Amino acid sequence: MSNSMNHTQQESQSSIIPMGYRQNASGHLVPESAIREQDLLRDQVVQSLVPKALELHNALQAFKQLALQDIDDLIQIAGERYGAKLGGKKGNVSLTTYDGRYKIQRAFREVLAFTEEIEAAKGLIDSCLSRWSEGANDNIRAVVSQAFRTNTKGEIKTGKILDLMRLTIEDDEWNRAMEALRDALKSIGTAVYVRIYERIDNTDQYRPVPLDLAAL
Repeated sequence: MSNSMNHTQQESQSSIIPMGYRQNASGHLVPESAIREQDLLRDQVVQSLVPKALELHNALQAFKQLALQDIDDLIQIAGERYGAKLGGKKGNVSLTTYDGRYKIQRAFREVLAFTEEIEAAKGLIDSCLSRWSEGANDNIRAVVSQAFRTNTKGEIKTGKILDLMRLTIEDDEWNRAMEALRDALKSIGTAVYVRIYERIDNTDQYRPVPLDLAAL
């Protein structure tokens, strides 16, 4: 419903733009004669590529849904064959072709987020580093610095925090900080992945078949 409404809105917006004008990013109408040729060429390239990208995006979404459904159906058939009652859909499975050439994996991963308690943990850790002063191991300082470094979205990487929690340090304040980190970690859902692999020649090794542009 929302997609059709958005499409209708886009059509109505484009229909009110007079001939010989373009709408800029601020919503203002600009005569095409006043627009630089390079800007028009750039617009043409983007306008031609984006629809193709959207088609690929939709195709990948459809493929993922199809793959998950087919994998789930296969698991259900296996369960019925042996009279087993299967529970939820959280199991990781690996499917291989008869000749071993291809492999598909369905994998689930818990999605974690941090509560406000992470700020308390960071304060305790900073206190530890200050108290240890020059005696602190440079490697520990580096791990701490990387753990609380945010990504481009301003989010802390869960994996770095988990690496930090694996450090064994005999210090009461540090242990309180690790307790605060454990309390700050909350599960907010589960992500499911479909990964495709192809066997490397006649070895027992597989290479992933990349489905993201960055890996191509």
